[in-house]
Amino acid sequence: MNYTLNQLQIFLKIVQTQSVTKASEELHLTQPAVSIQLRNFQDQFDIPLTEVVGRKIYITDFGLEIAEAAENIINQVYAINYKTLAYKGQLTGRLKISVVSTGKYVMPYFLTNFMQQHSGIELMMDVTNKNKVVKSLENNEVDFALVSILPNTLNIEKLDLLQNKLYLVGNTETKFKKGTNIKEIFKDLPLIFREKGSGTRQTMESFIKLNNISVLKKMELTSNEAVKQSLLAGLGYSIMPLIGIKNELHNNELQIISIKGLPIITTWRLIWLKGKKHSPVSKSFLEYLNNEKAQIVHDKFSWYEQY
Repeated sequence: MNYTLNQLQIFLKIVQTQSVTKASEELHLTQPAVSIQLRNFQDQFDIPLTEVVGRKIYITDFGLEIAEAAENIINQVYAINYKTLAYKGQLTGRLKISVVSTGKYVMPYFLTNFMQQHSGIELMMDVTNKNKVVKSLENNEVDFALVSILPNTLNIEKLDLLQNKLYLVGNTETKFKKGTNIKEIFKDLPLIFREKGSGTRQTMESFIKLNNISVLKKMELTSNEAVKQSLLAGLGYSIMPLIGIKNELHNNELQIISIKGLPIITTWRLIWLKGKKHSPVSKSFLEYLNNEKAQIVHDKFSWYEQY
């Protein structure tokens, strides 16, 4: 057999995601490239690792055993790399962070300099909805989570990073008068919601309930980016975080509709389980944030203050 480390990593990601398409997205590879590597890897075994029924890929029992072995091999390779760097006196290890989907516009700015200072650290950042973020934290699968709404089911510690401002947003084709009654504005607006489990949706529904607003036309989309593209196309309006629409506002492609009660202001917070025993990497990252977060906010998010 002559399989490569790259093939092991690709096969393991396919098993984890149950999808060639999702694996290619997470590995930042094209789908054909992943498919070719999967085929080359499978050709080295007499027993099938996967089977395709309809358009869905299934992992065989033998494939699951190979995936487990592949994970062990990959972990050993990481261990060798870490030991080599540690011997040189460098900080090494993995930093695991789970981030709510809109947090992808926030978290990278608090990571960049830290990662550049410590080349021996491997970052694993999962971007998903709030429910899954909280679950991964509850299961102790990650070091930290980034949320804008604190979970009320977990005993946690937190570090405030940045304000999160949510406005009613739409494209610029329709003009709205300032001071218009809230219910009048919402009467005929087709509203676009995020999926259930999203923190943005939770905030939006709380606002609607608090103001006793009746929603007649409603759509549901599963990502912040999908909502934004739908707003640009004129499909409807949504209450969404300011952080994700900087360029569209600057280019006059989207507008903030001024109504009483908005913006809703929450806080982007890094959270972790209370009493968690931090690794040297995660402990160092916390120290870095405590020292540098004010400067990062000033340098990267000063545009935020004009809204």
